[in-house]
Parts: sequence; structure tokens; C-alpha cells
Amino acid sequence: MTLRVAAVSVGMLMSAAWPTLADTITLKDVTGRDVKVDVPVKHIILGEGRQIYFLAALDKTNPFEHVVGWRDDLPKADPETYDAYLAKYPEIAKLPTFGGMKDGTFDIEQAVALKPDVILMNVDAKTATEEAGYIEKLGKVGIPLVYVDFREKPMENTEPSMRIMGQLMGKEQVAEDFISFRADSIKRVTDVLAKENPPKPVVFVERAGGYSDDCCMSFGNENFGKMVEIAGGSNMAKGIIPGTFGTVNPEQIIASNPDQIIVTGGMWDAYVPGGKWVGVGYGADLKEARRKLEGLTERPAFTGVKAVKDGNVHAIWHQFYNNPYQFVAIQEIAKWLHPDLFQDLDPEATFKELHTRFLPLDYKPGYFVSLKDN
Repeated sequence: MTLRVAAVSVGMLMSAAWPTLADTITLKDVTGRDVKVDVPVKHIILGEGRQIYFLAALDKTNPFEHVVGWRDDLPKADPETYDAYLAKYPEIAKLPTFGGMKDGTFDIEQAVALKPDVILMNVDAKTATEEAGYIEKLGKVGIPLVYVDFREKPMENTEPSMRIMGQLMGKEQVAEDFISFRADSIKRVTDVLAKENPPKPVVFVERAGGYSDDCCMSFGNENFGKMVEIAGGSNMAKGIIPGTFGTVNPEQIIASNPDQIIVTGGMWDAYVPGGKWVGVGYGADLKEARRKLEGLTERPAFTGVKAVKDGNVHAIWHQFYNNPYQFVAIQEIAKWLHPDLFQDLDPEATFKELHTRFLPLDYKPGYFVSLKDN
């Protein structure tokens, strides 16, 4: 049994029999809350399994070392990445799993029993967390909850979220190194665009195209919508969708006549077996992904639009929308939108360098496919 420094907050004194190197700090999470946490944390619950994307960037040796529980979404949302981590760290198969906070299946009693030093939650779960009174309930047993964000406003919150993670894990310098690498990678796009000031093609980004028969989910002025703008495009849905996520109808797409179409995809057999989604991701079969991408262009929403006529239809890994690697997506989008300006830019090499410098896994291609590909 371990004695946690958090016990000090309820008046207990540390015993000399259990020396500790932990410090109690007050950090500000992305919602602006001041949270007291004993760092570096030894036991952490991930409120979403895909939070391993950024935890892994801070711990190349074993990102699961301090994880005592996590949400059950990674094997379903990104099975290739999960399988790769499972092969390297087979013990993760035994990690306790949780349902989601937003869908009401998070088991707080199970979480408390695991005695975490901190529970990490994405900011999109904030409303559900507050309505359930979980922060107060956890506070009574000395378990802090910290919000991070790589999805709702990733271009704004990625850097502070990585710094929060660095503080929690005692990996502040690694976090700063990652942030510098990310910023430099984005500047390789924005510096060229600032100098050349090319015309901005109209881009329609379809979120999870083919996931259902409905059309069409997209992004407002954040996430992939913002990535398109940074990469030198004009996001078609920016003036239609007021928030980060939303839907446009086929008539709006046809009327806007986008110059480029980008579809986000993944291997979603766990959700929609045999679906029309485009299976891009870690080590994906790009020939099959291209075939499915081409099939999506035959839907009524894309009838006669310029992007389809010109073959400027592309697919990109959906999970770039939910992790700090989104600078790789920005580079790839810039190449699609402005191929003449970015002939020497190699997003695959950038992603490979990210893996070599920061991540435990070896890089495998498969994250992008285009109808322009030979």
C-alpha cells in the first residue's frame, strides 16, 4: 500500500516509514481551474484511452507505467494503434477500463478504488462531470481531476495541455521539446504562406465520411477547420457551423462548389462493421483506402463539384483531430492545397521524426491517401 501526499490535505502527517519525493503544486487546467496535485504522479486514470497519444509523447520508454485505468475507446476508435501498443506492452490488456463521462457510464466507485493521484479528463466531458458532481465527490477522498483539451480548441489548447501533462508527469523539459518541434513544424507551412500569399482554395472537410449514410458532418472554425485555414485554405463550413463540430447539408456543398475535399477516416469495424468509412491510420492498406475514398465521391452531395472533377479529394487520419500530432496534418493539407509551394515538404518524414524522437512505436505509413496518388 502507498501513502499519498494528498492525505496531508485532510490533516494526516506523513510517516517517516514512507519517504516521498512528491511536491504539492497548484496548476491551472485548460478551464482555468486551480488544482492541487502531488507531482510527479505515480497513478493516473485516463478519462479517454486516446489520451495515450500525448502521454506517450512524454514517456518514450513506457507511457503506461503509471496508468491504473483508462476509458475503453482506443481499441474501437484506433485499433491499429492499440494493437501496436498491446504488442509492445502486453500488460495493458489487464488495465481496468471505464465507460465515458458524457454517456454516463463512468464508474466513480471503481475509479476511487484504484487510488489514482489524478484523473485526467477532456474538456468536452466538463458539463457531464459537473452535473454528476464528480469533482466534489472525488475531492472528498483527495483525488484531483484535471481538464486538458486536444479536440474542442486544439490549436489554442495543445500547448497548455502538453505543459499540464509535463507538470503532472515530471516531464516538463520533454513537453517543451515537443512544443518546440510542433511549432517549428507548423512554421514550415506558415512562413511560406506568409511570403507567397497564394489564393486560398475552398475546402470542404467531411468528418468521418462514410461512417453513416447521413451527410455531412464537418468542422467550424476549429480543429480540422482551423488546420485548413493554417494550411492556406478557406474552410467551407466556417460560416455555417458556429462551434467546433456540426453538420452541413448536401445542397450547401454543391452550392459552395469546393476546390478541395478532405475526408477524415479510420478503421471503424468495431463501430460500423463493413462501413464505407476510409480506413487510414497506422500501417493501413492505402490501396483499399483509396478505393473506398473514390466510392464516397459518388454520393449526391459531391455531384458535379469542382474537387471531384479535378481529382482533388483526399483522406486523412481522423484521430489527428484529437491529439497533439495535428501539425503533421497541417503539413499534409498544405501539400494538397498548394503542391507547387510545398514540393520539398515531407509530412511523412515529419511524422517519422516525431516517432523517432518522442514516441515508443516505430513509424508505419498509412495516414493519408489522395485520388491524386498514382
